[in-house]
Amino acid sequence: MSPEEKPAAAPRSLAEALRVRDDVSLAALLRSRPDLVTPVPTDLTQLATRAGTRASVVRALERLDRFALQTAEALAVAADPAPYGELLRLMAGDEADPAAAAALPRAVALLREQALLWGADDRLRLVRTARELLAPSPQHPSPTGLGPTVREATAGMSPGRIQEILTTVGLSSTHDSVSAVSALGELFNDRKRMAALLAELPGDSREVLDRLVWGPPYGQVTHDPAAHLRALLDRGLLLPTAPGTVVLPREVALHLRAGRAHRAPEPVPPPVEAAASHRPQVVDATAAGQALAALATVDELLKEWDEGGPTVLRAGGLSVRDLKRTAVALDVSEPVAAFWLELAYAAGLIASDGEADERYAATPAYDEWRELPTGERWARLAAAWLPATRTPGVVGGRDAKDRTLSALGPNLDRSAAPEVRHRVLALLAGLPEGASPGAESVLARLRWERPLRGPQRDRRAPGDDDLRSRLARWTLSEAELLGITGRGALAAPGRALIGAPEPSRNAPQSAPEPEGPGDKLPVHHHTPPVPVPAGPAERSAATANAARLLAPLLPEPLDHVLLQADLTAVAPGPLERELADLLGVLADVESKGGATVYRFTPGSVRRALDAGQTAADLHAFLTRRSRTPVPQPLTYLIDDVARRHGRLRVGAASAYVRCDDDATLDEILADKRAAGLGLRRLAPTVLAAQADPAVLLEGLRAIGFAPAAESAAGDVVIARADSRRTPPRTAPEPVPDGPPAPDDTLLTAAIRAVRAGDLAATTPRKPGPGDGEDGAPGGELPRTGAAETLATMQAAVLTGEALWIGYVNAEGAASQRVIAPIRVEGGFVTAYDHTADEVRTYPLHRVTGVAELADDAR
Repeated sequence: MSPEEKPAAAPRSLAEALRVRDDVSLAALLRSRPDLVTPVPTDLTQLATRAGTRASVVRALERLDRFALQTAEALAVAADPAPYGELLRLMAGDEADPAAAAALPRAVALLREQALLWGADDRLRLVRTARELLAPSPQHPSPTGLGPTVREATAGMSPGRIQEILTTVGLSSTHDSVSAVSALGELFNDRKRMAALLAELPGDSREVLDRLVWGPPYGQVTHDPAAHLRALLDRGLLLPTAPGTVVLPREVALHLRAGRAHRAPEPVPPPVEAAASHRPQVVDATAAGQALAALATVDELLKEWDEGGPTVLRAGGLSVRDLKRTAVALDVSEPVAAFWLELAYAAGLIASDGEADERYAATPAYDEWRELPTGERWARLAAAWLPATRTPGVVGGRDAKDRTLSALGPNLDRSAAPEVRHRVLALLAGLPEGASPGAESVLARLRWERPLRGPQRDRRAPGDDDLRSRLARWTLSEAELLGITGRGALAAPGRALIGAPEPSRNAPQSAPEPEGPGDKLPVHHHTPPVPVPAGPAERSAATANAARLLAPLLPEPLDHVLLQADLTAVAPGPLERELADLLGVLADVESKGGATVYRFTPGSVRRALDAGQTAADLHAFLTRRSRTPVPQPLTYLIDDVARRHGRLRVGAASAYVRCDDDATLDEILADKRAAGLGLRRLAPTVLAAQADPAVLLEGLRAIGFAPAAESAAGDVVIARADSRRTPPRTAPEPVPDGPPAPDDTLLTAAIRAVRAGDLAATTPRKPGPGDGEDGAPGGELPRTGAAETLATMQAAVLTGEALWIGYVNAEGAASQRVIAPIRVEGGFVTAYDHTADEVRTYPLHRVTGVAELADDAR
């Protein structure tokens, strides 16, 4: 075999394994573990060191699917290094489970890609930190349920006792404990001899082994064990680890398990099963109805706060009482009210006003949002919900300091929420169009994709969901409230929102699916991955596409209502904004649903008059906007309230009341209900009050009068519905779950920098002062005089050879570089910098020294 055909030596470290990877493989590593690229490593050695840190390994393990994690757990109890065949036996067992055997190459490739595993198939090595985290110990039992090996369990045992065990099992005595332990281990690993040894045991002894075989492997014994326990101890099938404590050796457990490291390997993800199926048109129509209801709810919430919302708690957020009031006003439960509050907050529509008496109010963005077309208004809300980390589902719970979590308050961010939302919707997108899944099948799939690590996953009680499962449940309910799903199935606008391809409805369809949970429905084991729209441009395009698909599903806004003789008006559908705004001032909403019922009352009519409308304006508005004649009772109501409205005027002295009719003022003074206002007569037509003008207005209205507020100039103050707005506020930024995923530009630059830095750090050079005898660098930058540096640079220009230099930049940071000088003049060297992979110019006075590369590096 020629030197050129000689195979490359096996890597001796993770850094060497990374060094032989191509750029595509390195990019996959940095993309899957973005913490490794923040900041960009100087070379591959630093990258490998960072990949082996505890925090980074823990994060990587938490992102493995269940079978990949089981593979890592099996490697942690295998030999180090372990051949692929041993790993296969641990995962597939002696019977060679075909599903596990088929899935194992993918799991090994995934562990390799994420730098948790390195080495060739004949020498697989788990990263040391991962092995320490997953290997069994008395303090941290292994998820496999396996205990220590025979060698580990007998580490503190007396040599004489080990020899006694050898004799009992029929092995020859040895001269030392090391060989004795090796002989015992070989016996336990020999299937035939082990079967014969177990066949000699009484039934009670086998029952003990059966109880310990799947873990935990530790048990308690007395100082004088029973005969069936003594039989196990004498044969080394149970080994003492502490006084009164014994353990089942790993080799014995693996024999009893038929070689499997896990009781139930899960090589295939559980299916997402469709619980019901509906026609896609029904799903889209239902989702569109929910979208309209969502817009109406958010609009109603913000109108409630138009003149100033509730106060902000000192610690931030909304009080429990104010949340209950909001829930009553919206006619929803408190958790649902918290969802609408947080959604409006995430969309930047509400915020605190920042005043001394801090209150919540609508932002200027709310007025801009109301001007948008209906589809775009919905898409704005949905696009704010999908990436939000604030989680309304935790409202009412307790934080780490046992404080109640308030709506709109701090500590509601859960960084996993966006990823879970997108994954749940992607699983729905993987089902046939119109199919809705069972919640439990979605949760089972998510638990397989991101399992709880360690014993906690086995201790989880039924119904005791982990955070990801709770986030998934909240996603399913919130998506239905928002109109992203309809009847539990993903609607067309929802598909567009997450970037999923639109299904072709023109293709030939098979027999229609049942409308409900009747027949057996399709089962999907593998859901195609749906990429998250990464950049702002992609997210904006997805939002616009969702709005485009929703628009034709929405009914056209109506320009009329139906007035009825019982002082109500019926809106048979969504109303035009101008009509809805004025009607919302003139009447109170009595009921909502497919049709909204408004009721006219003296208070609502007075509210319209306070807003600057006249009786003639209201009569003309109702005549123009009603498809039915204006009922006479409604005409009388408007005229009666208008006749009395403004006869009383309330202004600020501290406060006063004036009226041209002194009999009306006499009536007020005589009313006992006005005693609390502190009224006294200043003139026949003027009363002074000790109360604030706003309190005086409400007090007189409560008695039954219709006063109007008056300015200092004597004009009527018109109360407008949009009078309260916060200063411009930005929507809350999501809290990322670790470093953001690098984009392609950053990945390219990072790999280029790491390669260049590695070249500078590993390129051999000729020995210089301070180096070892083999020419290895002494650990410092090269040091040469100015004359020698200049001469070496000029020679390299003529020969075209590369040089190794030390360089200190203007900030004082030192680095090593490999350059090929092109020109030396004026105190500068222009060279191709292999480290930066570009042509650069360096001042010679910042070059600490220069060294020639070794001959085999050129």
